[in-house]
Amino acid sequence: MQYPRLVLITGASRGIGRALSLKLLDAGSRVIGVGRDFSYWSLPRAGFEAITADLADLDALPQLLSEVAGAHRELDAVVSNAGAGRFGHLEQFSPRQIRVSVDLNLTQHILVARSFLPLLKRRERADLIFMGSETALSGGVKGAVYSACKSALRGLTRSLRQECAAGGVRVGIVNPGLVRTGFFDGLDFRPGEAPENAIAPEDVADAIITMLSAPFGTVVDEINLSPLKKVIRCAR
Repeated sequence: MQYPRLVLITGASRGIGRALSLKLLDAGSRVIGVGRDFSYWSLPRAGFEAITADLADLDALPQLLSEVAGAHRELDAVVSNAGAGRFGHLEQFSPRQIRVSVDLNLTQHILVARSFLPLLKRRERADLIFMGSETALSGGVKGAVYSACKSALRGLTRSLRQECAAGGVRVGIVNPGLVRTGFFDGLDFRPGEAPENAIAPEDVADAIITMLSAPFGTVVDEINLSPLKKVIRCAR
């Protein structure tokens, strides 16, 4: 990092969010982590503030985000990372399941951006980074709902990139393929066991840090990451 940052990271309790938080803390930045379960952390950790919340609870989310923004006006970066996958043929989803997936994988990202952009635009330099997915680029069997959310998130990123440039806010997105995290817990498939079959969460974190560390006049609009040899195996 070129200088210490105050970074808010959603989905910070596990996986990519946790890996990114640890790397930023090791680099001397401060992190506000929002997540559902911080039992995987050894807290307290210097420079880290944990906020336990369910980002899919859209009724409570705007008030929570407003309170966080009001308490941290020096914030200069937001990584909107939280998400979860549910996969199956479209007709296998109930209307409620579709709504839950859209709430978590798209709508909450929009609300996070809406809440923090006024604050970020008041900074001399600031970053807003979204966690996308390779499914936004290529779709996928049994991934229609998840892919639709991530494709829309990619469109949101592109629009905000243009909208926020005049305000000094860089907006970008990272689209990883298979990442070896708890994302696959409860799913009936997971990456193959070889190292080249999936991306380590630390490698995705490094990509985000590259975006945060770029010379401020340069925007890394989008990073796509994929395993060298994509292998998916049945979990059962």
